[in-house]
Amino acid sequence: MKVIGITGTNGKSTVVDLTTTILEKAGYKTGSISSIRFKIGDKQWKNMLKMTMPGRLKLQKFIKQANDAGCEYLVLEVTSEGIKQFRHRFIDFNIAVFTNLAPEHIESHGGFEKYKKAKGELFKAAKNIHIVNLDDENSEFFLSFSADKKIGYRIKSDSENNKQAAKPKILGINVLEANDCRVLPNGISFSVNKKKFNLDLLGKFNIYNSLTSISIALSLGIDLETCVKALSCVKGIEGRMEIVVKKPFTVVVDYAHTPDALKKVYKTFSGILNSQSLFSDQAPAAKFETRSSKMICVFGAVGGIRDKWKRQEFGKIAVQYCDEIILTNEDPYDEDPIKILDEIEKGISANQNKTICVQKILDRRKAIEKGLEIAKQEDVVIITGKGCEPWMCVANNKKIPWDDRQIVRDGFKHI
Repeated sequence: MKVIGITGTNGKSTVVDLTTTILEKAGYKTGSISSIRFKIGDKQWKNMLKMTMPGRLKLQKFIKQANDAGCEYLVLEVTSEGIKQFRHRFIDFNIAVFTNLAPEHIESHGGFEKYKKAKGELFKAAKNIHIVNLDDENSEFFLSFSADKKIGYRIKSDSENNKQAAKPKILGINVLEANDCRVLPNGISFSVNKKKFNLDLLGKFNIYNSLTSISIALSLGIDLETCVKALSCVKGIEGRMEIVVKKPFTVVVDYAHTPDALKKVYKTFSGILNSQSLFSDQAPAAKFETRSSKMICVFGAVGGIRDKWKRQEFGKIAVQYCDEIILTNEDPYDEDPIKILDEIEKGISANQNKTICVQKILDRRKAIEKGLEIAKQEDVVIITGKGCEPWMCVANNKKIPWDDRQIVRDGFKHI
């Protein structure tokens, strides 16, 4: 059984899903673990652990089950926290994959460089094949580890003026490029070696996620035609840019829990509402006062000791893109949830350059319902932070059963 480990800040669960889909389309029995689900062949079940990478005993037990079931491939999300706790030890990784890197778990690791170094441990453990996103500024670090074969992927339009991509060390590896990239309101399209890909996934970042899974497949000898057929069947990823309601307004649930991910989600929908090129990396034009449709953003921030620095960053990003903001509870753990919202609001107040309505509704259900209540035709309600997570974690180690998507469906019935 060959083991594929996928690490990075964002996109891991999507890449696990897309890679599993391609492997199965190619006829291989596959097992996988992501923050969304466990899967062995045709059997799958929801990840209820509130933990992306299970503890060592659970993880090793799953690996044995997958092996005993006859799986030929195993696709795993590998987190920096998991590596820090040695959960990756005693797993024979064949392939190490790097998606992207942005500040996350900084307080836990003691700095960004230590966070990056933890991710690099996966590449030390996998000696066969390394696959790296060349458009990420940290790509050279992940390419520095020894491997039998190295593959880099990138979007051509991004790389033409990218000094990082021009470095000799990077040009010396096998490079996979996406050309003719288009990001549309209903999906993405691009070409790889003249093969056209069309996916029902939103956002430029999903071109990168798709390229990652295609690179994995090609490294295993799977042809591009199989990749095209497999990815054309993907109809969305649970809790990742998932459209729960389409009419008369749009309601989106996404897992975005880092500033980088939140900005990408907001940028995608801001581009749609402003009728801009969704492929542009430029900030949206300031059409907030003139456009008829609005972005209503519902979000909070995790509590406890988990990266408190992100809270004001969330506020800064939201005030740049959103027309109305509803701050609410996320996973406060033992921290005062009101204090968390106050810290997010500081980021909003310090950067507010346009008239914007900000409400603080601690009860997340009521906050979501308020977003639905104020939304008008063609507006977009974006609910971030939890995606399809099954729990809300509050004080005294208590877990409350939760699903943002179901709360949207329940609330929408009463509008």
